[in-house]
Amino acid sequence: MELKIYNTLTRKKEVFRPIKKNYVGVYTCGPTVYWYQHIGNLRSYIFSDILKRVLLYNNYKVKHVINVTDVGHLTSDADTGEDKIEKAAKKEGKMVEEISNYYLKIFRQDLKKLNILEPDHWPKATENIKEQINLIEILERKGFTYQTSDGIYFNTAKFKDYGKLSGIKKQKIQPGKRVDVREKRHSTDFALWKFSPENEKRQQEWKFKGRMGFPGWHIECSAMSMKYLGESFDIHTGGEDHVNVHHTNEIAQSEVATGKKFVNYWLHGAFLTFKGEKVSKSKGGLYTISELENQNFNPLAYRYLCLTSHYRKQLEFSLESLQASQKAYDHIKEKILEIKENKKGRTKDKSSIRLYKSDFVAAINNDLDTPTSLALLWKLLRDANVRDSDKYLLALEFDKVLGLGIKSFKPIKIKLDESTKKLIQERERARKKKDFRKADEIRGKLKKQGIILEDTKKGVKWKKE
Repeated sequence: MELKIYNTLTRKKEVFRPIKKNYVGVYTCGPTVYWYQHIGNLRSYIFSDILKRVLLYNNYKVKHVINVTDVGHLTSDADTGEDKIEKAAKKEGKMVEEISNYYLKIFRQDLKKLNILEPDHWPKATENIKEQINLIEILERKGFTYQTSDGIYFNTAKFKDYGKLSGIKKQKIQPGKRVDVREKRHSTDFALWKFSPENEKRQQEWKFKGRMGFPGWHIECSAMSMKYLGESFDIHTGGEDHVNVHHTNEIAQSEVATGKKFVNYWLHGAFLTFKGEKVSKSKGGLYTISELENQNFNPLAYRYLCLTSHYRKQLEFSLESLQASQKAYDHIKEKILEIKENKKGRTKDKSSIRLYKSDFVAAINNDLDTPTSLALLWKLLRDANVRDSDKYLLALEFDKVLGLGIKSFKPIKIKLDESTKKLIQERERARKKKDFRKADEIRGKLKKQGIILEDTKKGVKWKKE
């Protein structure tokens, strides 16, 4: 079954065809490591993880790169304002390396908590300055740059296909509409290199054009992606907020530099929203994974919540929706542990198993349709016609893509105090005497204490509510 993905560049769903047979190069725009990544940021990485898992499931060898922006990302897309990491270092009274290394460490811990596969490479912008300068020099030789008092800019008017990713034609962008033009020749022109202010000493700056300065945000991704994946590669991912500026600028500078098509497939994840608007500090709903953990949420419950919506559809977040996902995730865990314990025999009618497999492949290969894939897992777990041994194997198969950690599910051992143990024993005695009224009273008392009883053929079992 052919893999189909929605390509932002062509605005349609396409059959995926890699440049090299059985090999896929994937670049994911990584974090600017000046602060904690919130759950809106992390939704984008869950989406790119699903993509990677689907590619692996389809037997592709995947080379995955996530960059680390540790210099050059200014507080404004208008190429103005402070460097976010320099600003954070001043605020916290630390060296920039301390800031970037600390928040990168936290970010990688969050990815692990969300069961997101690590990339093959984590290139840092500061470790690839030479590559960025080389790329700027190529653009300069080709006549696509000009210099102002504060830096070197890319002349977007010379690139006839500028805006092809976003669908916005240059003529429709009014001067000053997106940014303050200042010394720019056109409103869409962007900084390739910024000169350090003469009255300011930066912690991170390099000499270029006889002056100290630092790279622009966009040139970083072009230089690092091409270094690890080549001048043309298969897939580039990121959030939908990258389409109009960051990714549009990446295409322009990369294709001018190489004379080749930069990326074949552009995939973008939609925003996480809160009260109908993009998750942001000003609107609330901005949580980190650690903050959710402090409220007793499992990080994988957030992953589950993201799987319930298609990656190209905005997802409304609330603590109530996360609570529902936590319950659903816990229920899947209970069912998996139950069938794992009872897995005996094999299903006689193998056609149902083949149908589950084909339906699952059809869903994930239809532009990463995780809601349908998740519904299929639920259908499987409730199917009385499939034996538990086959259910478990199929669930493990599905989880290669869903990434819910099914293989690592283990029962939670609950230590009961003596009074609770005595109540359970008392209830058992009442049941044997067929005093069901008393048995139900004790069950209700235990439930108020957060202990749920379950009567099975092997005896009574309990769990925390």
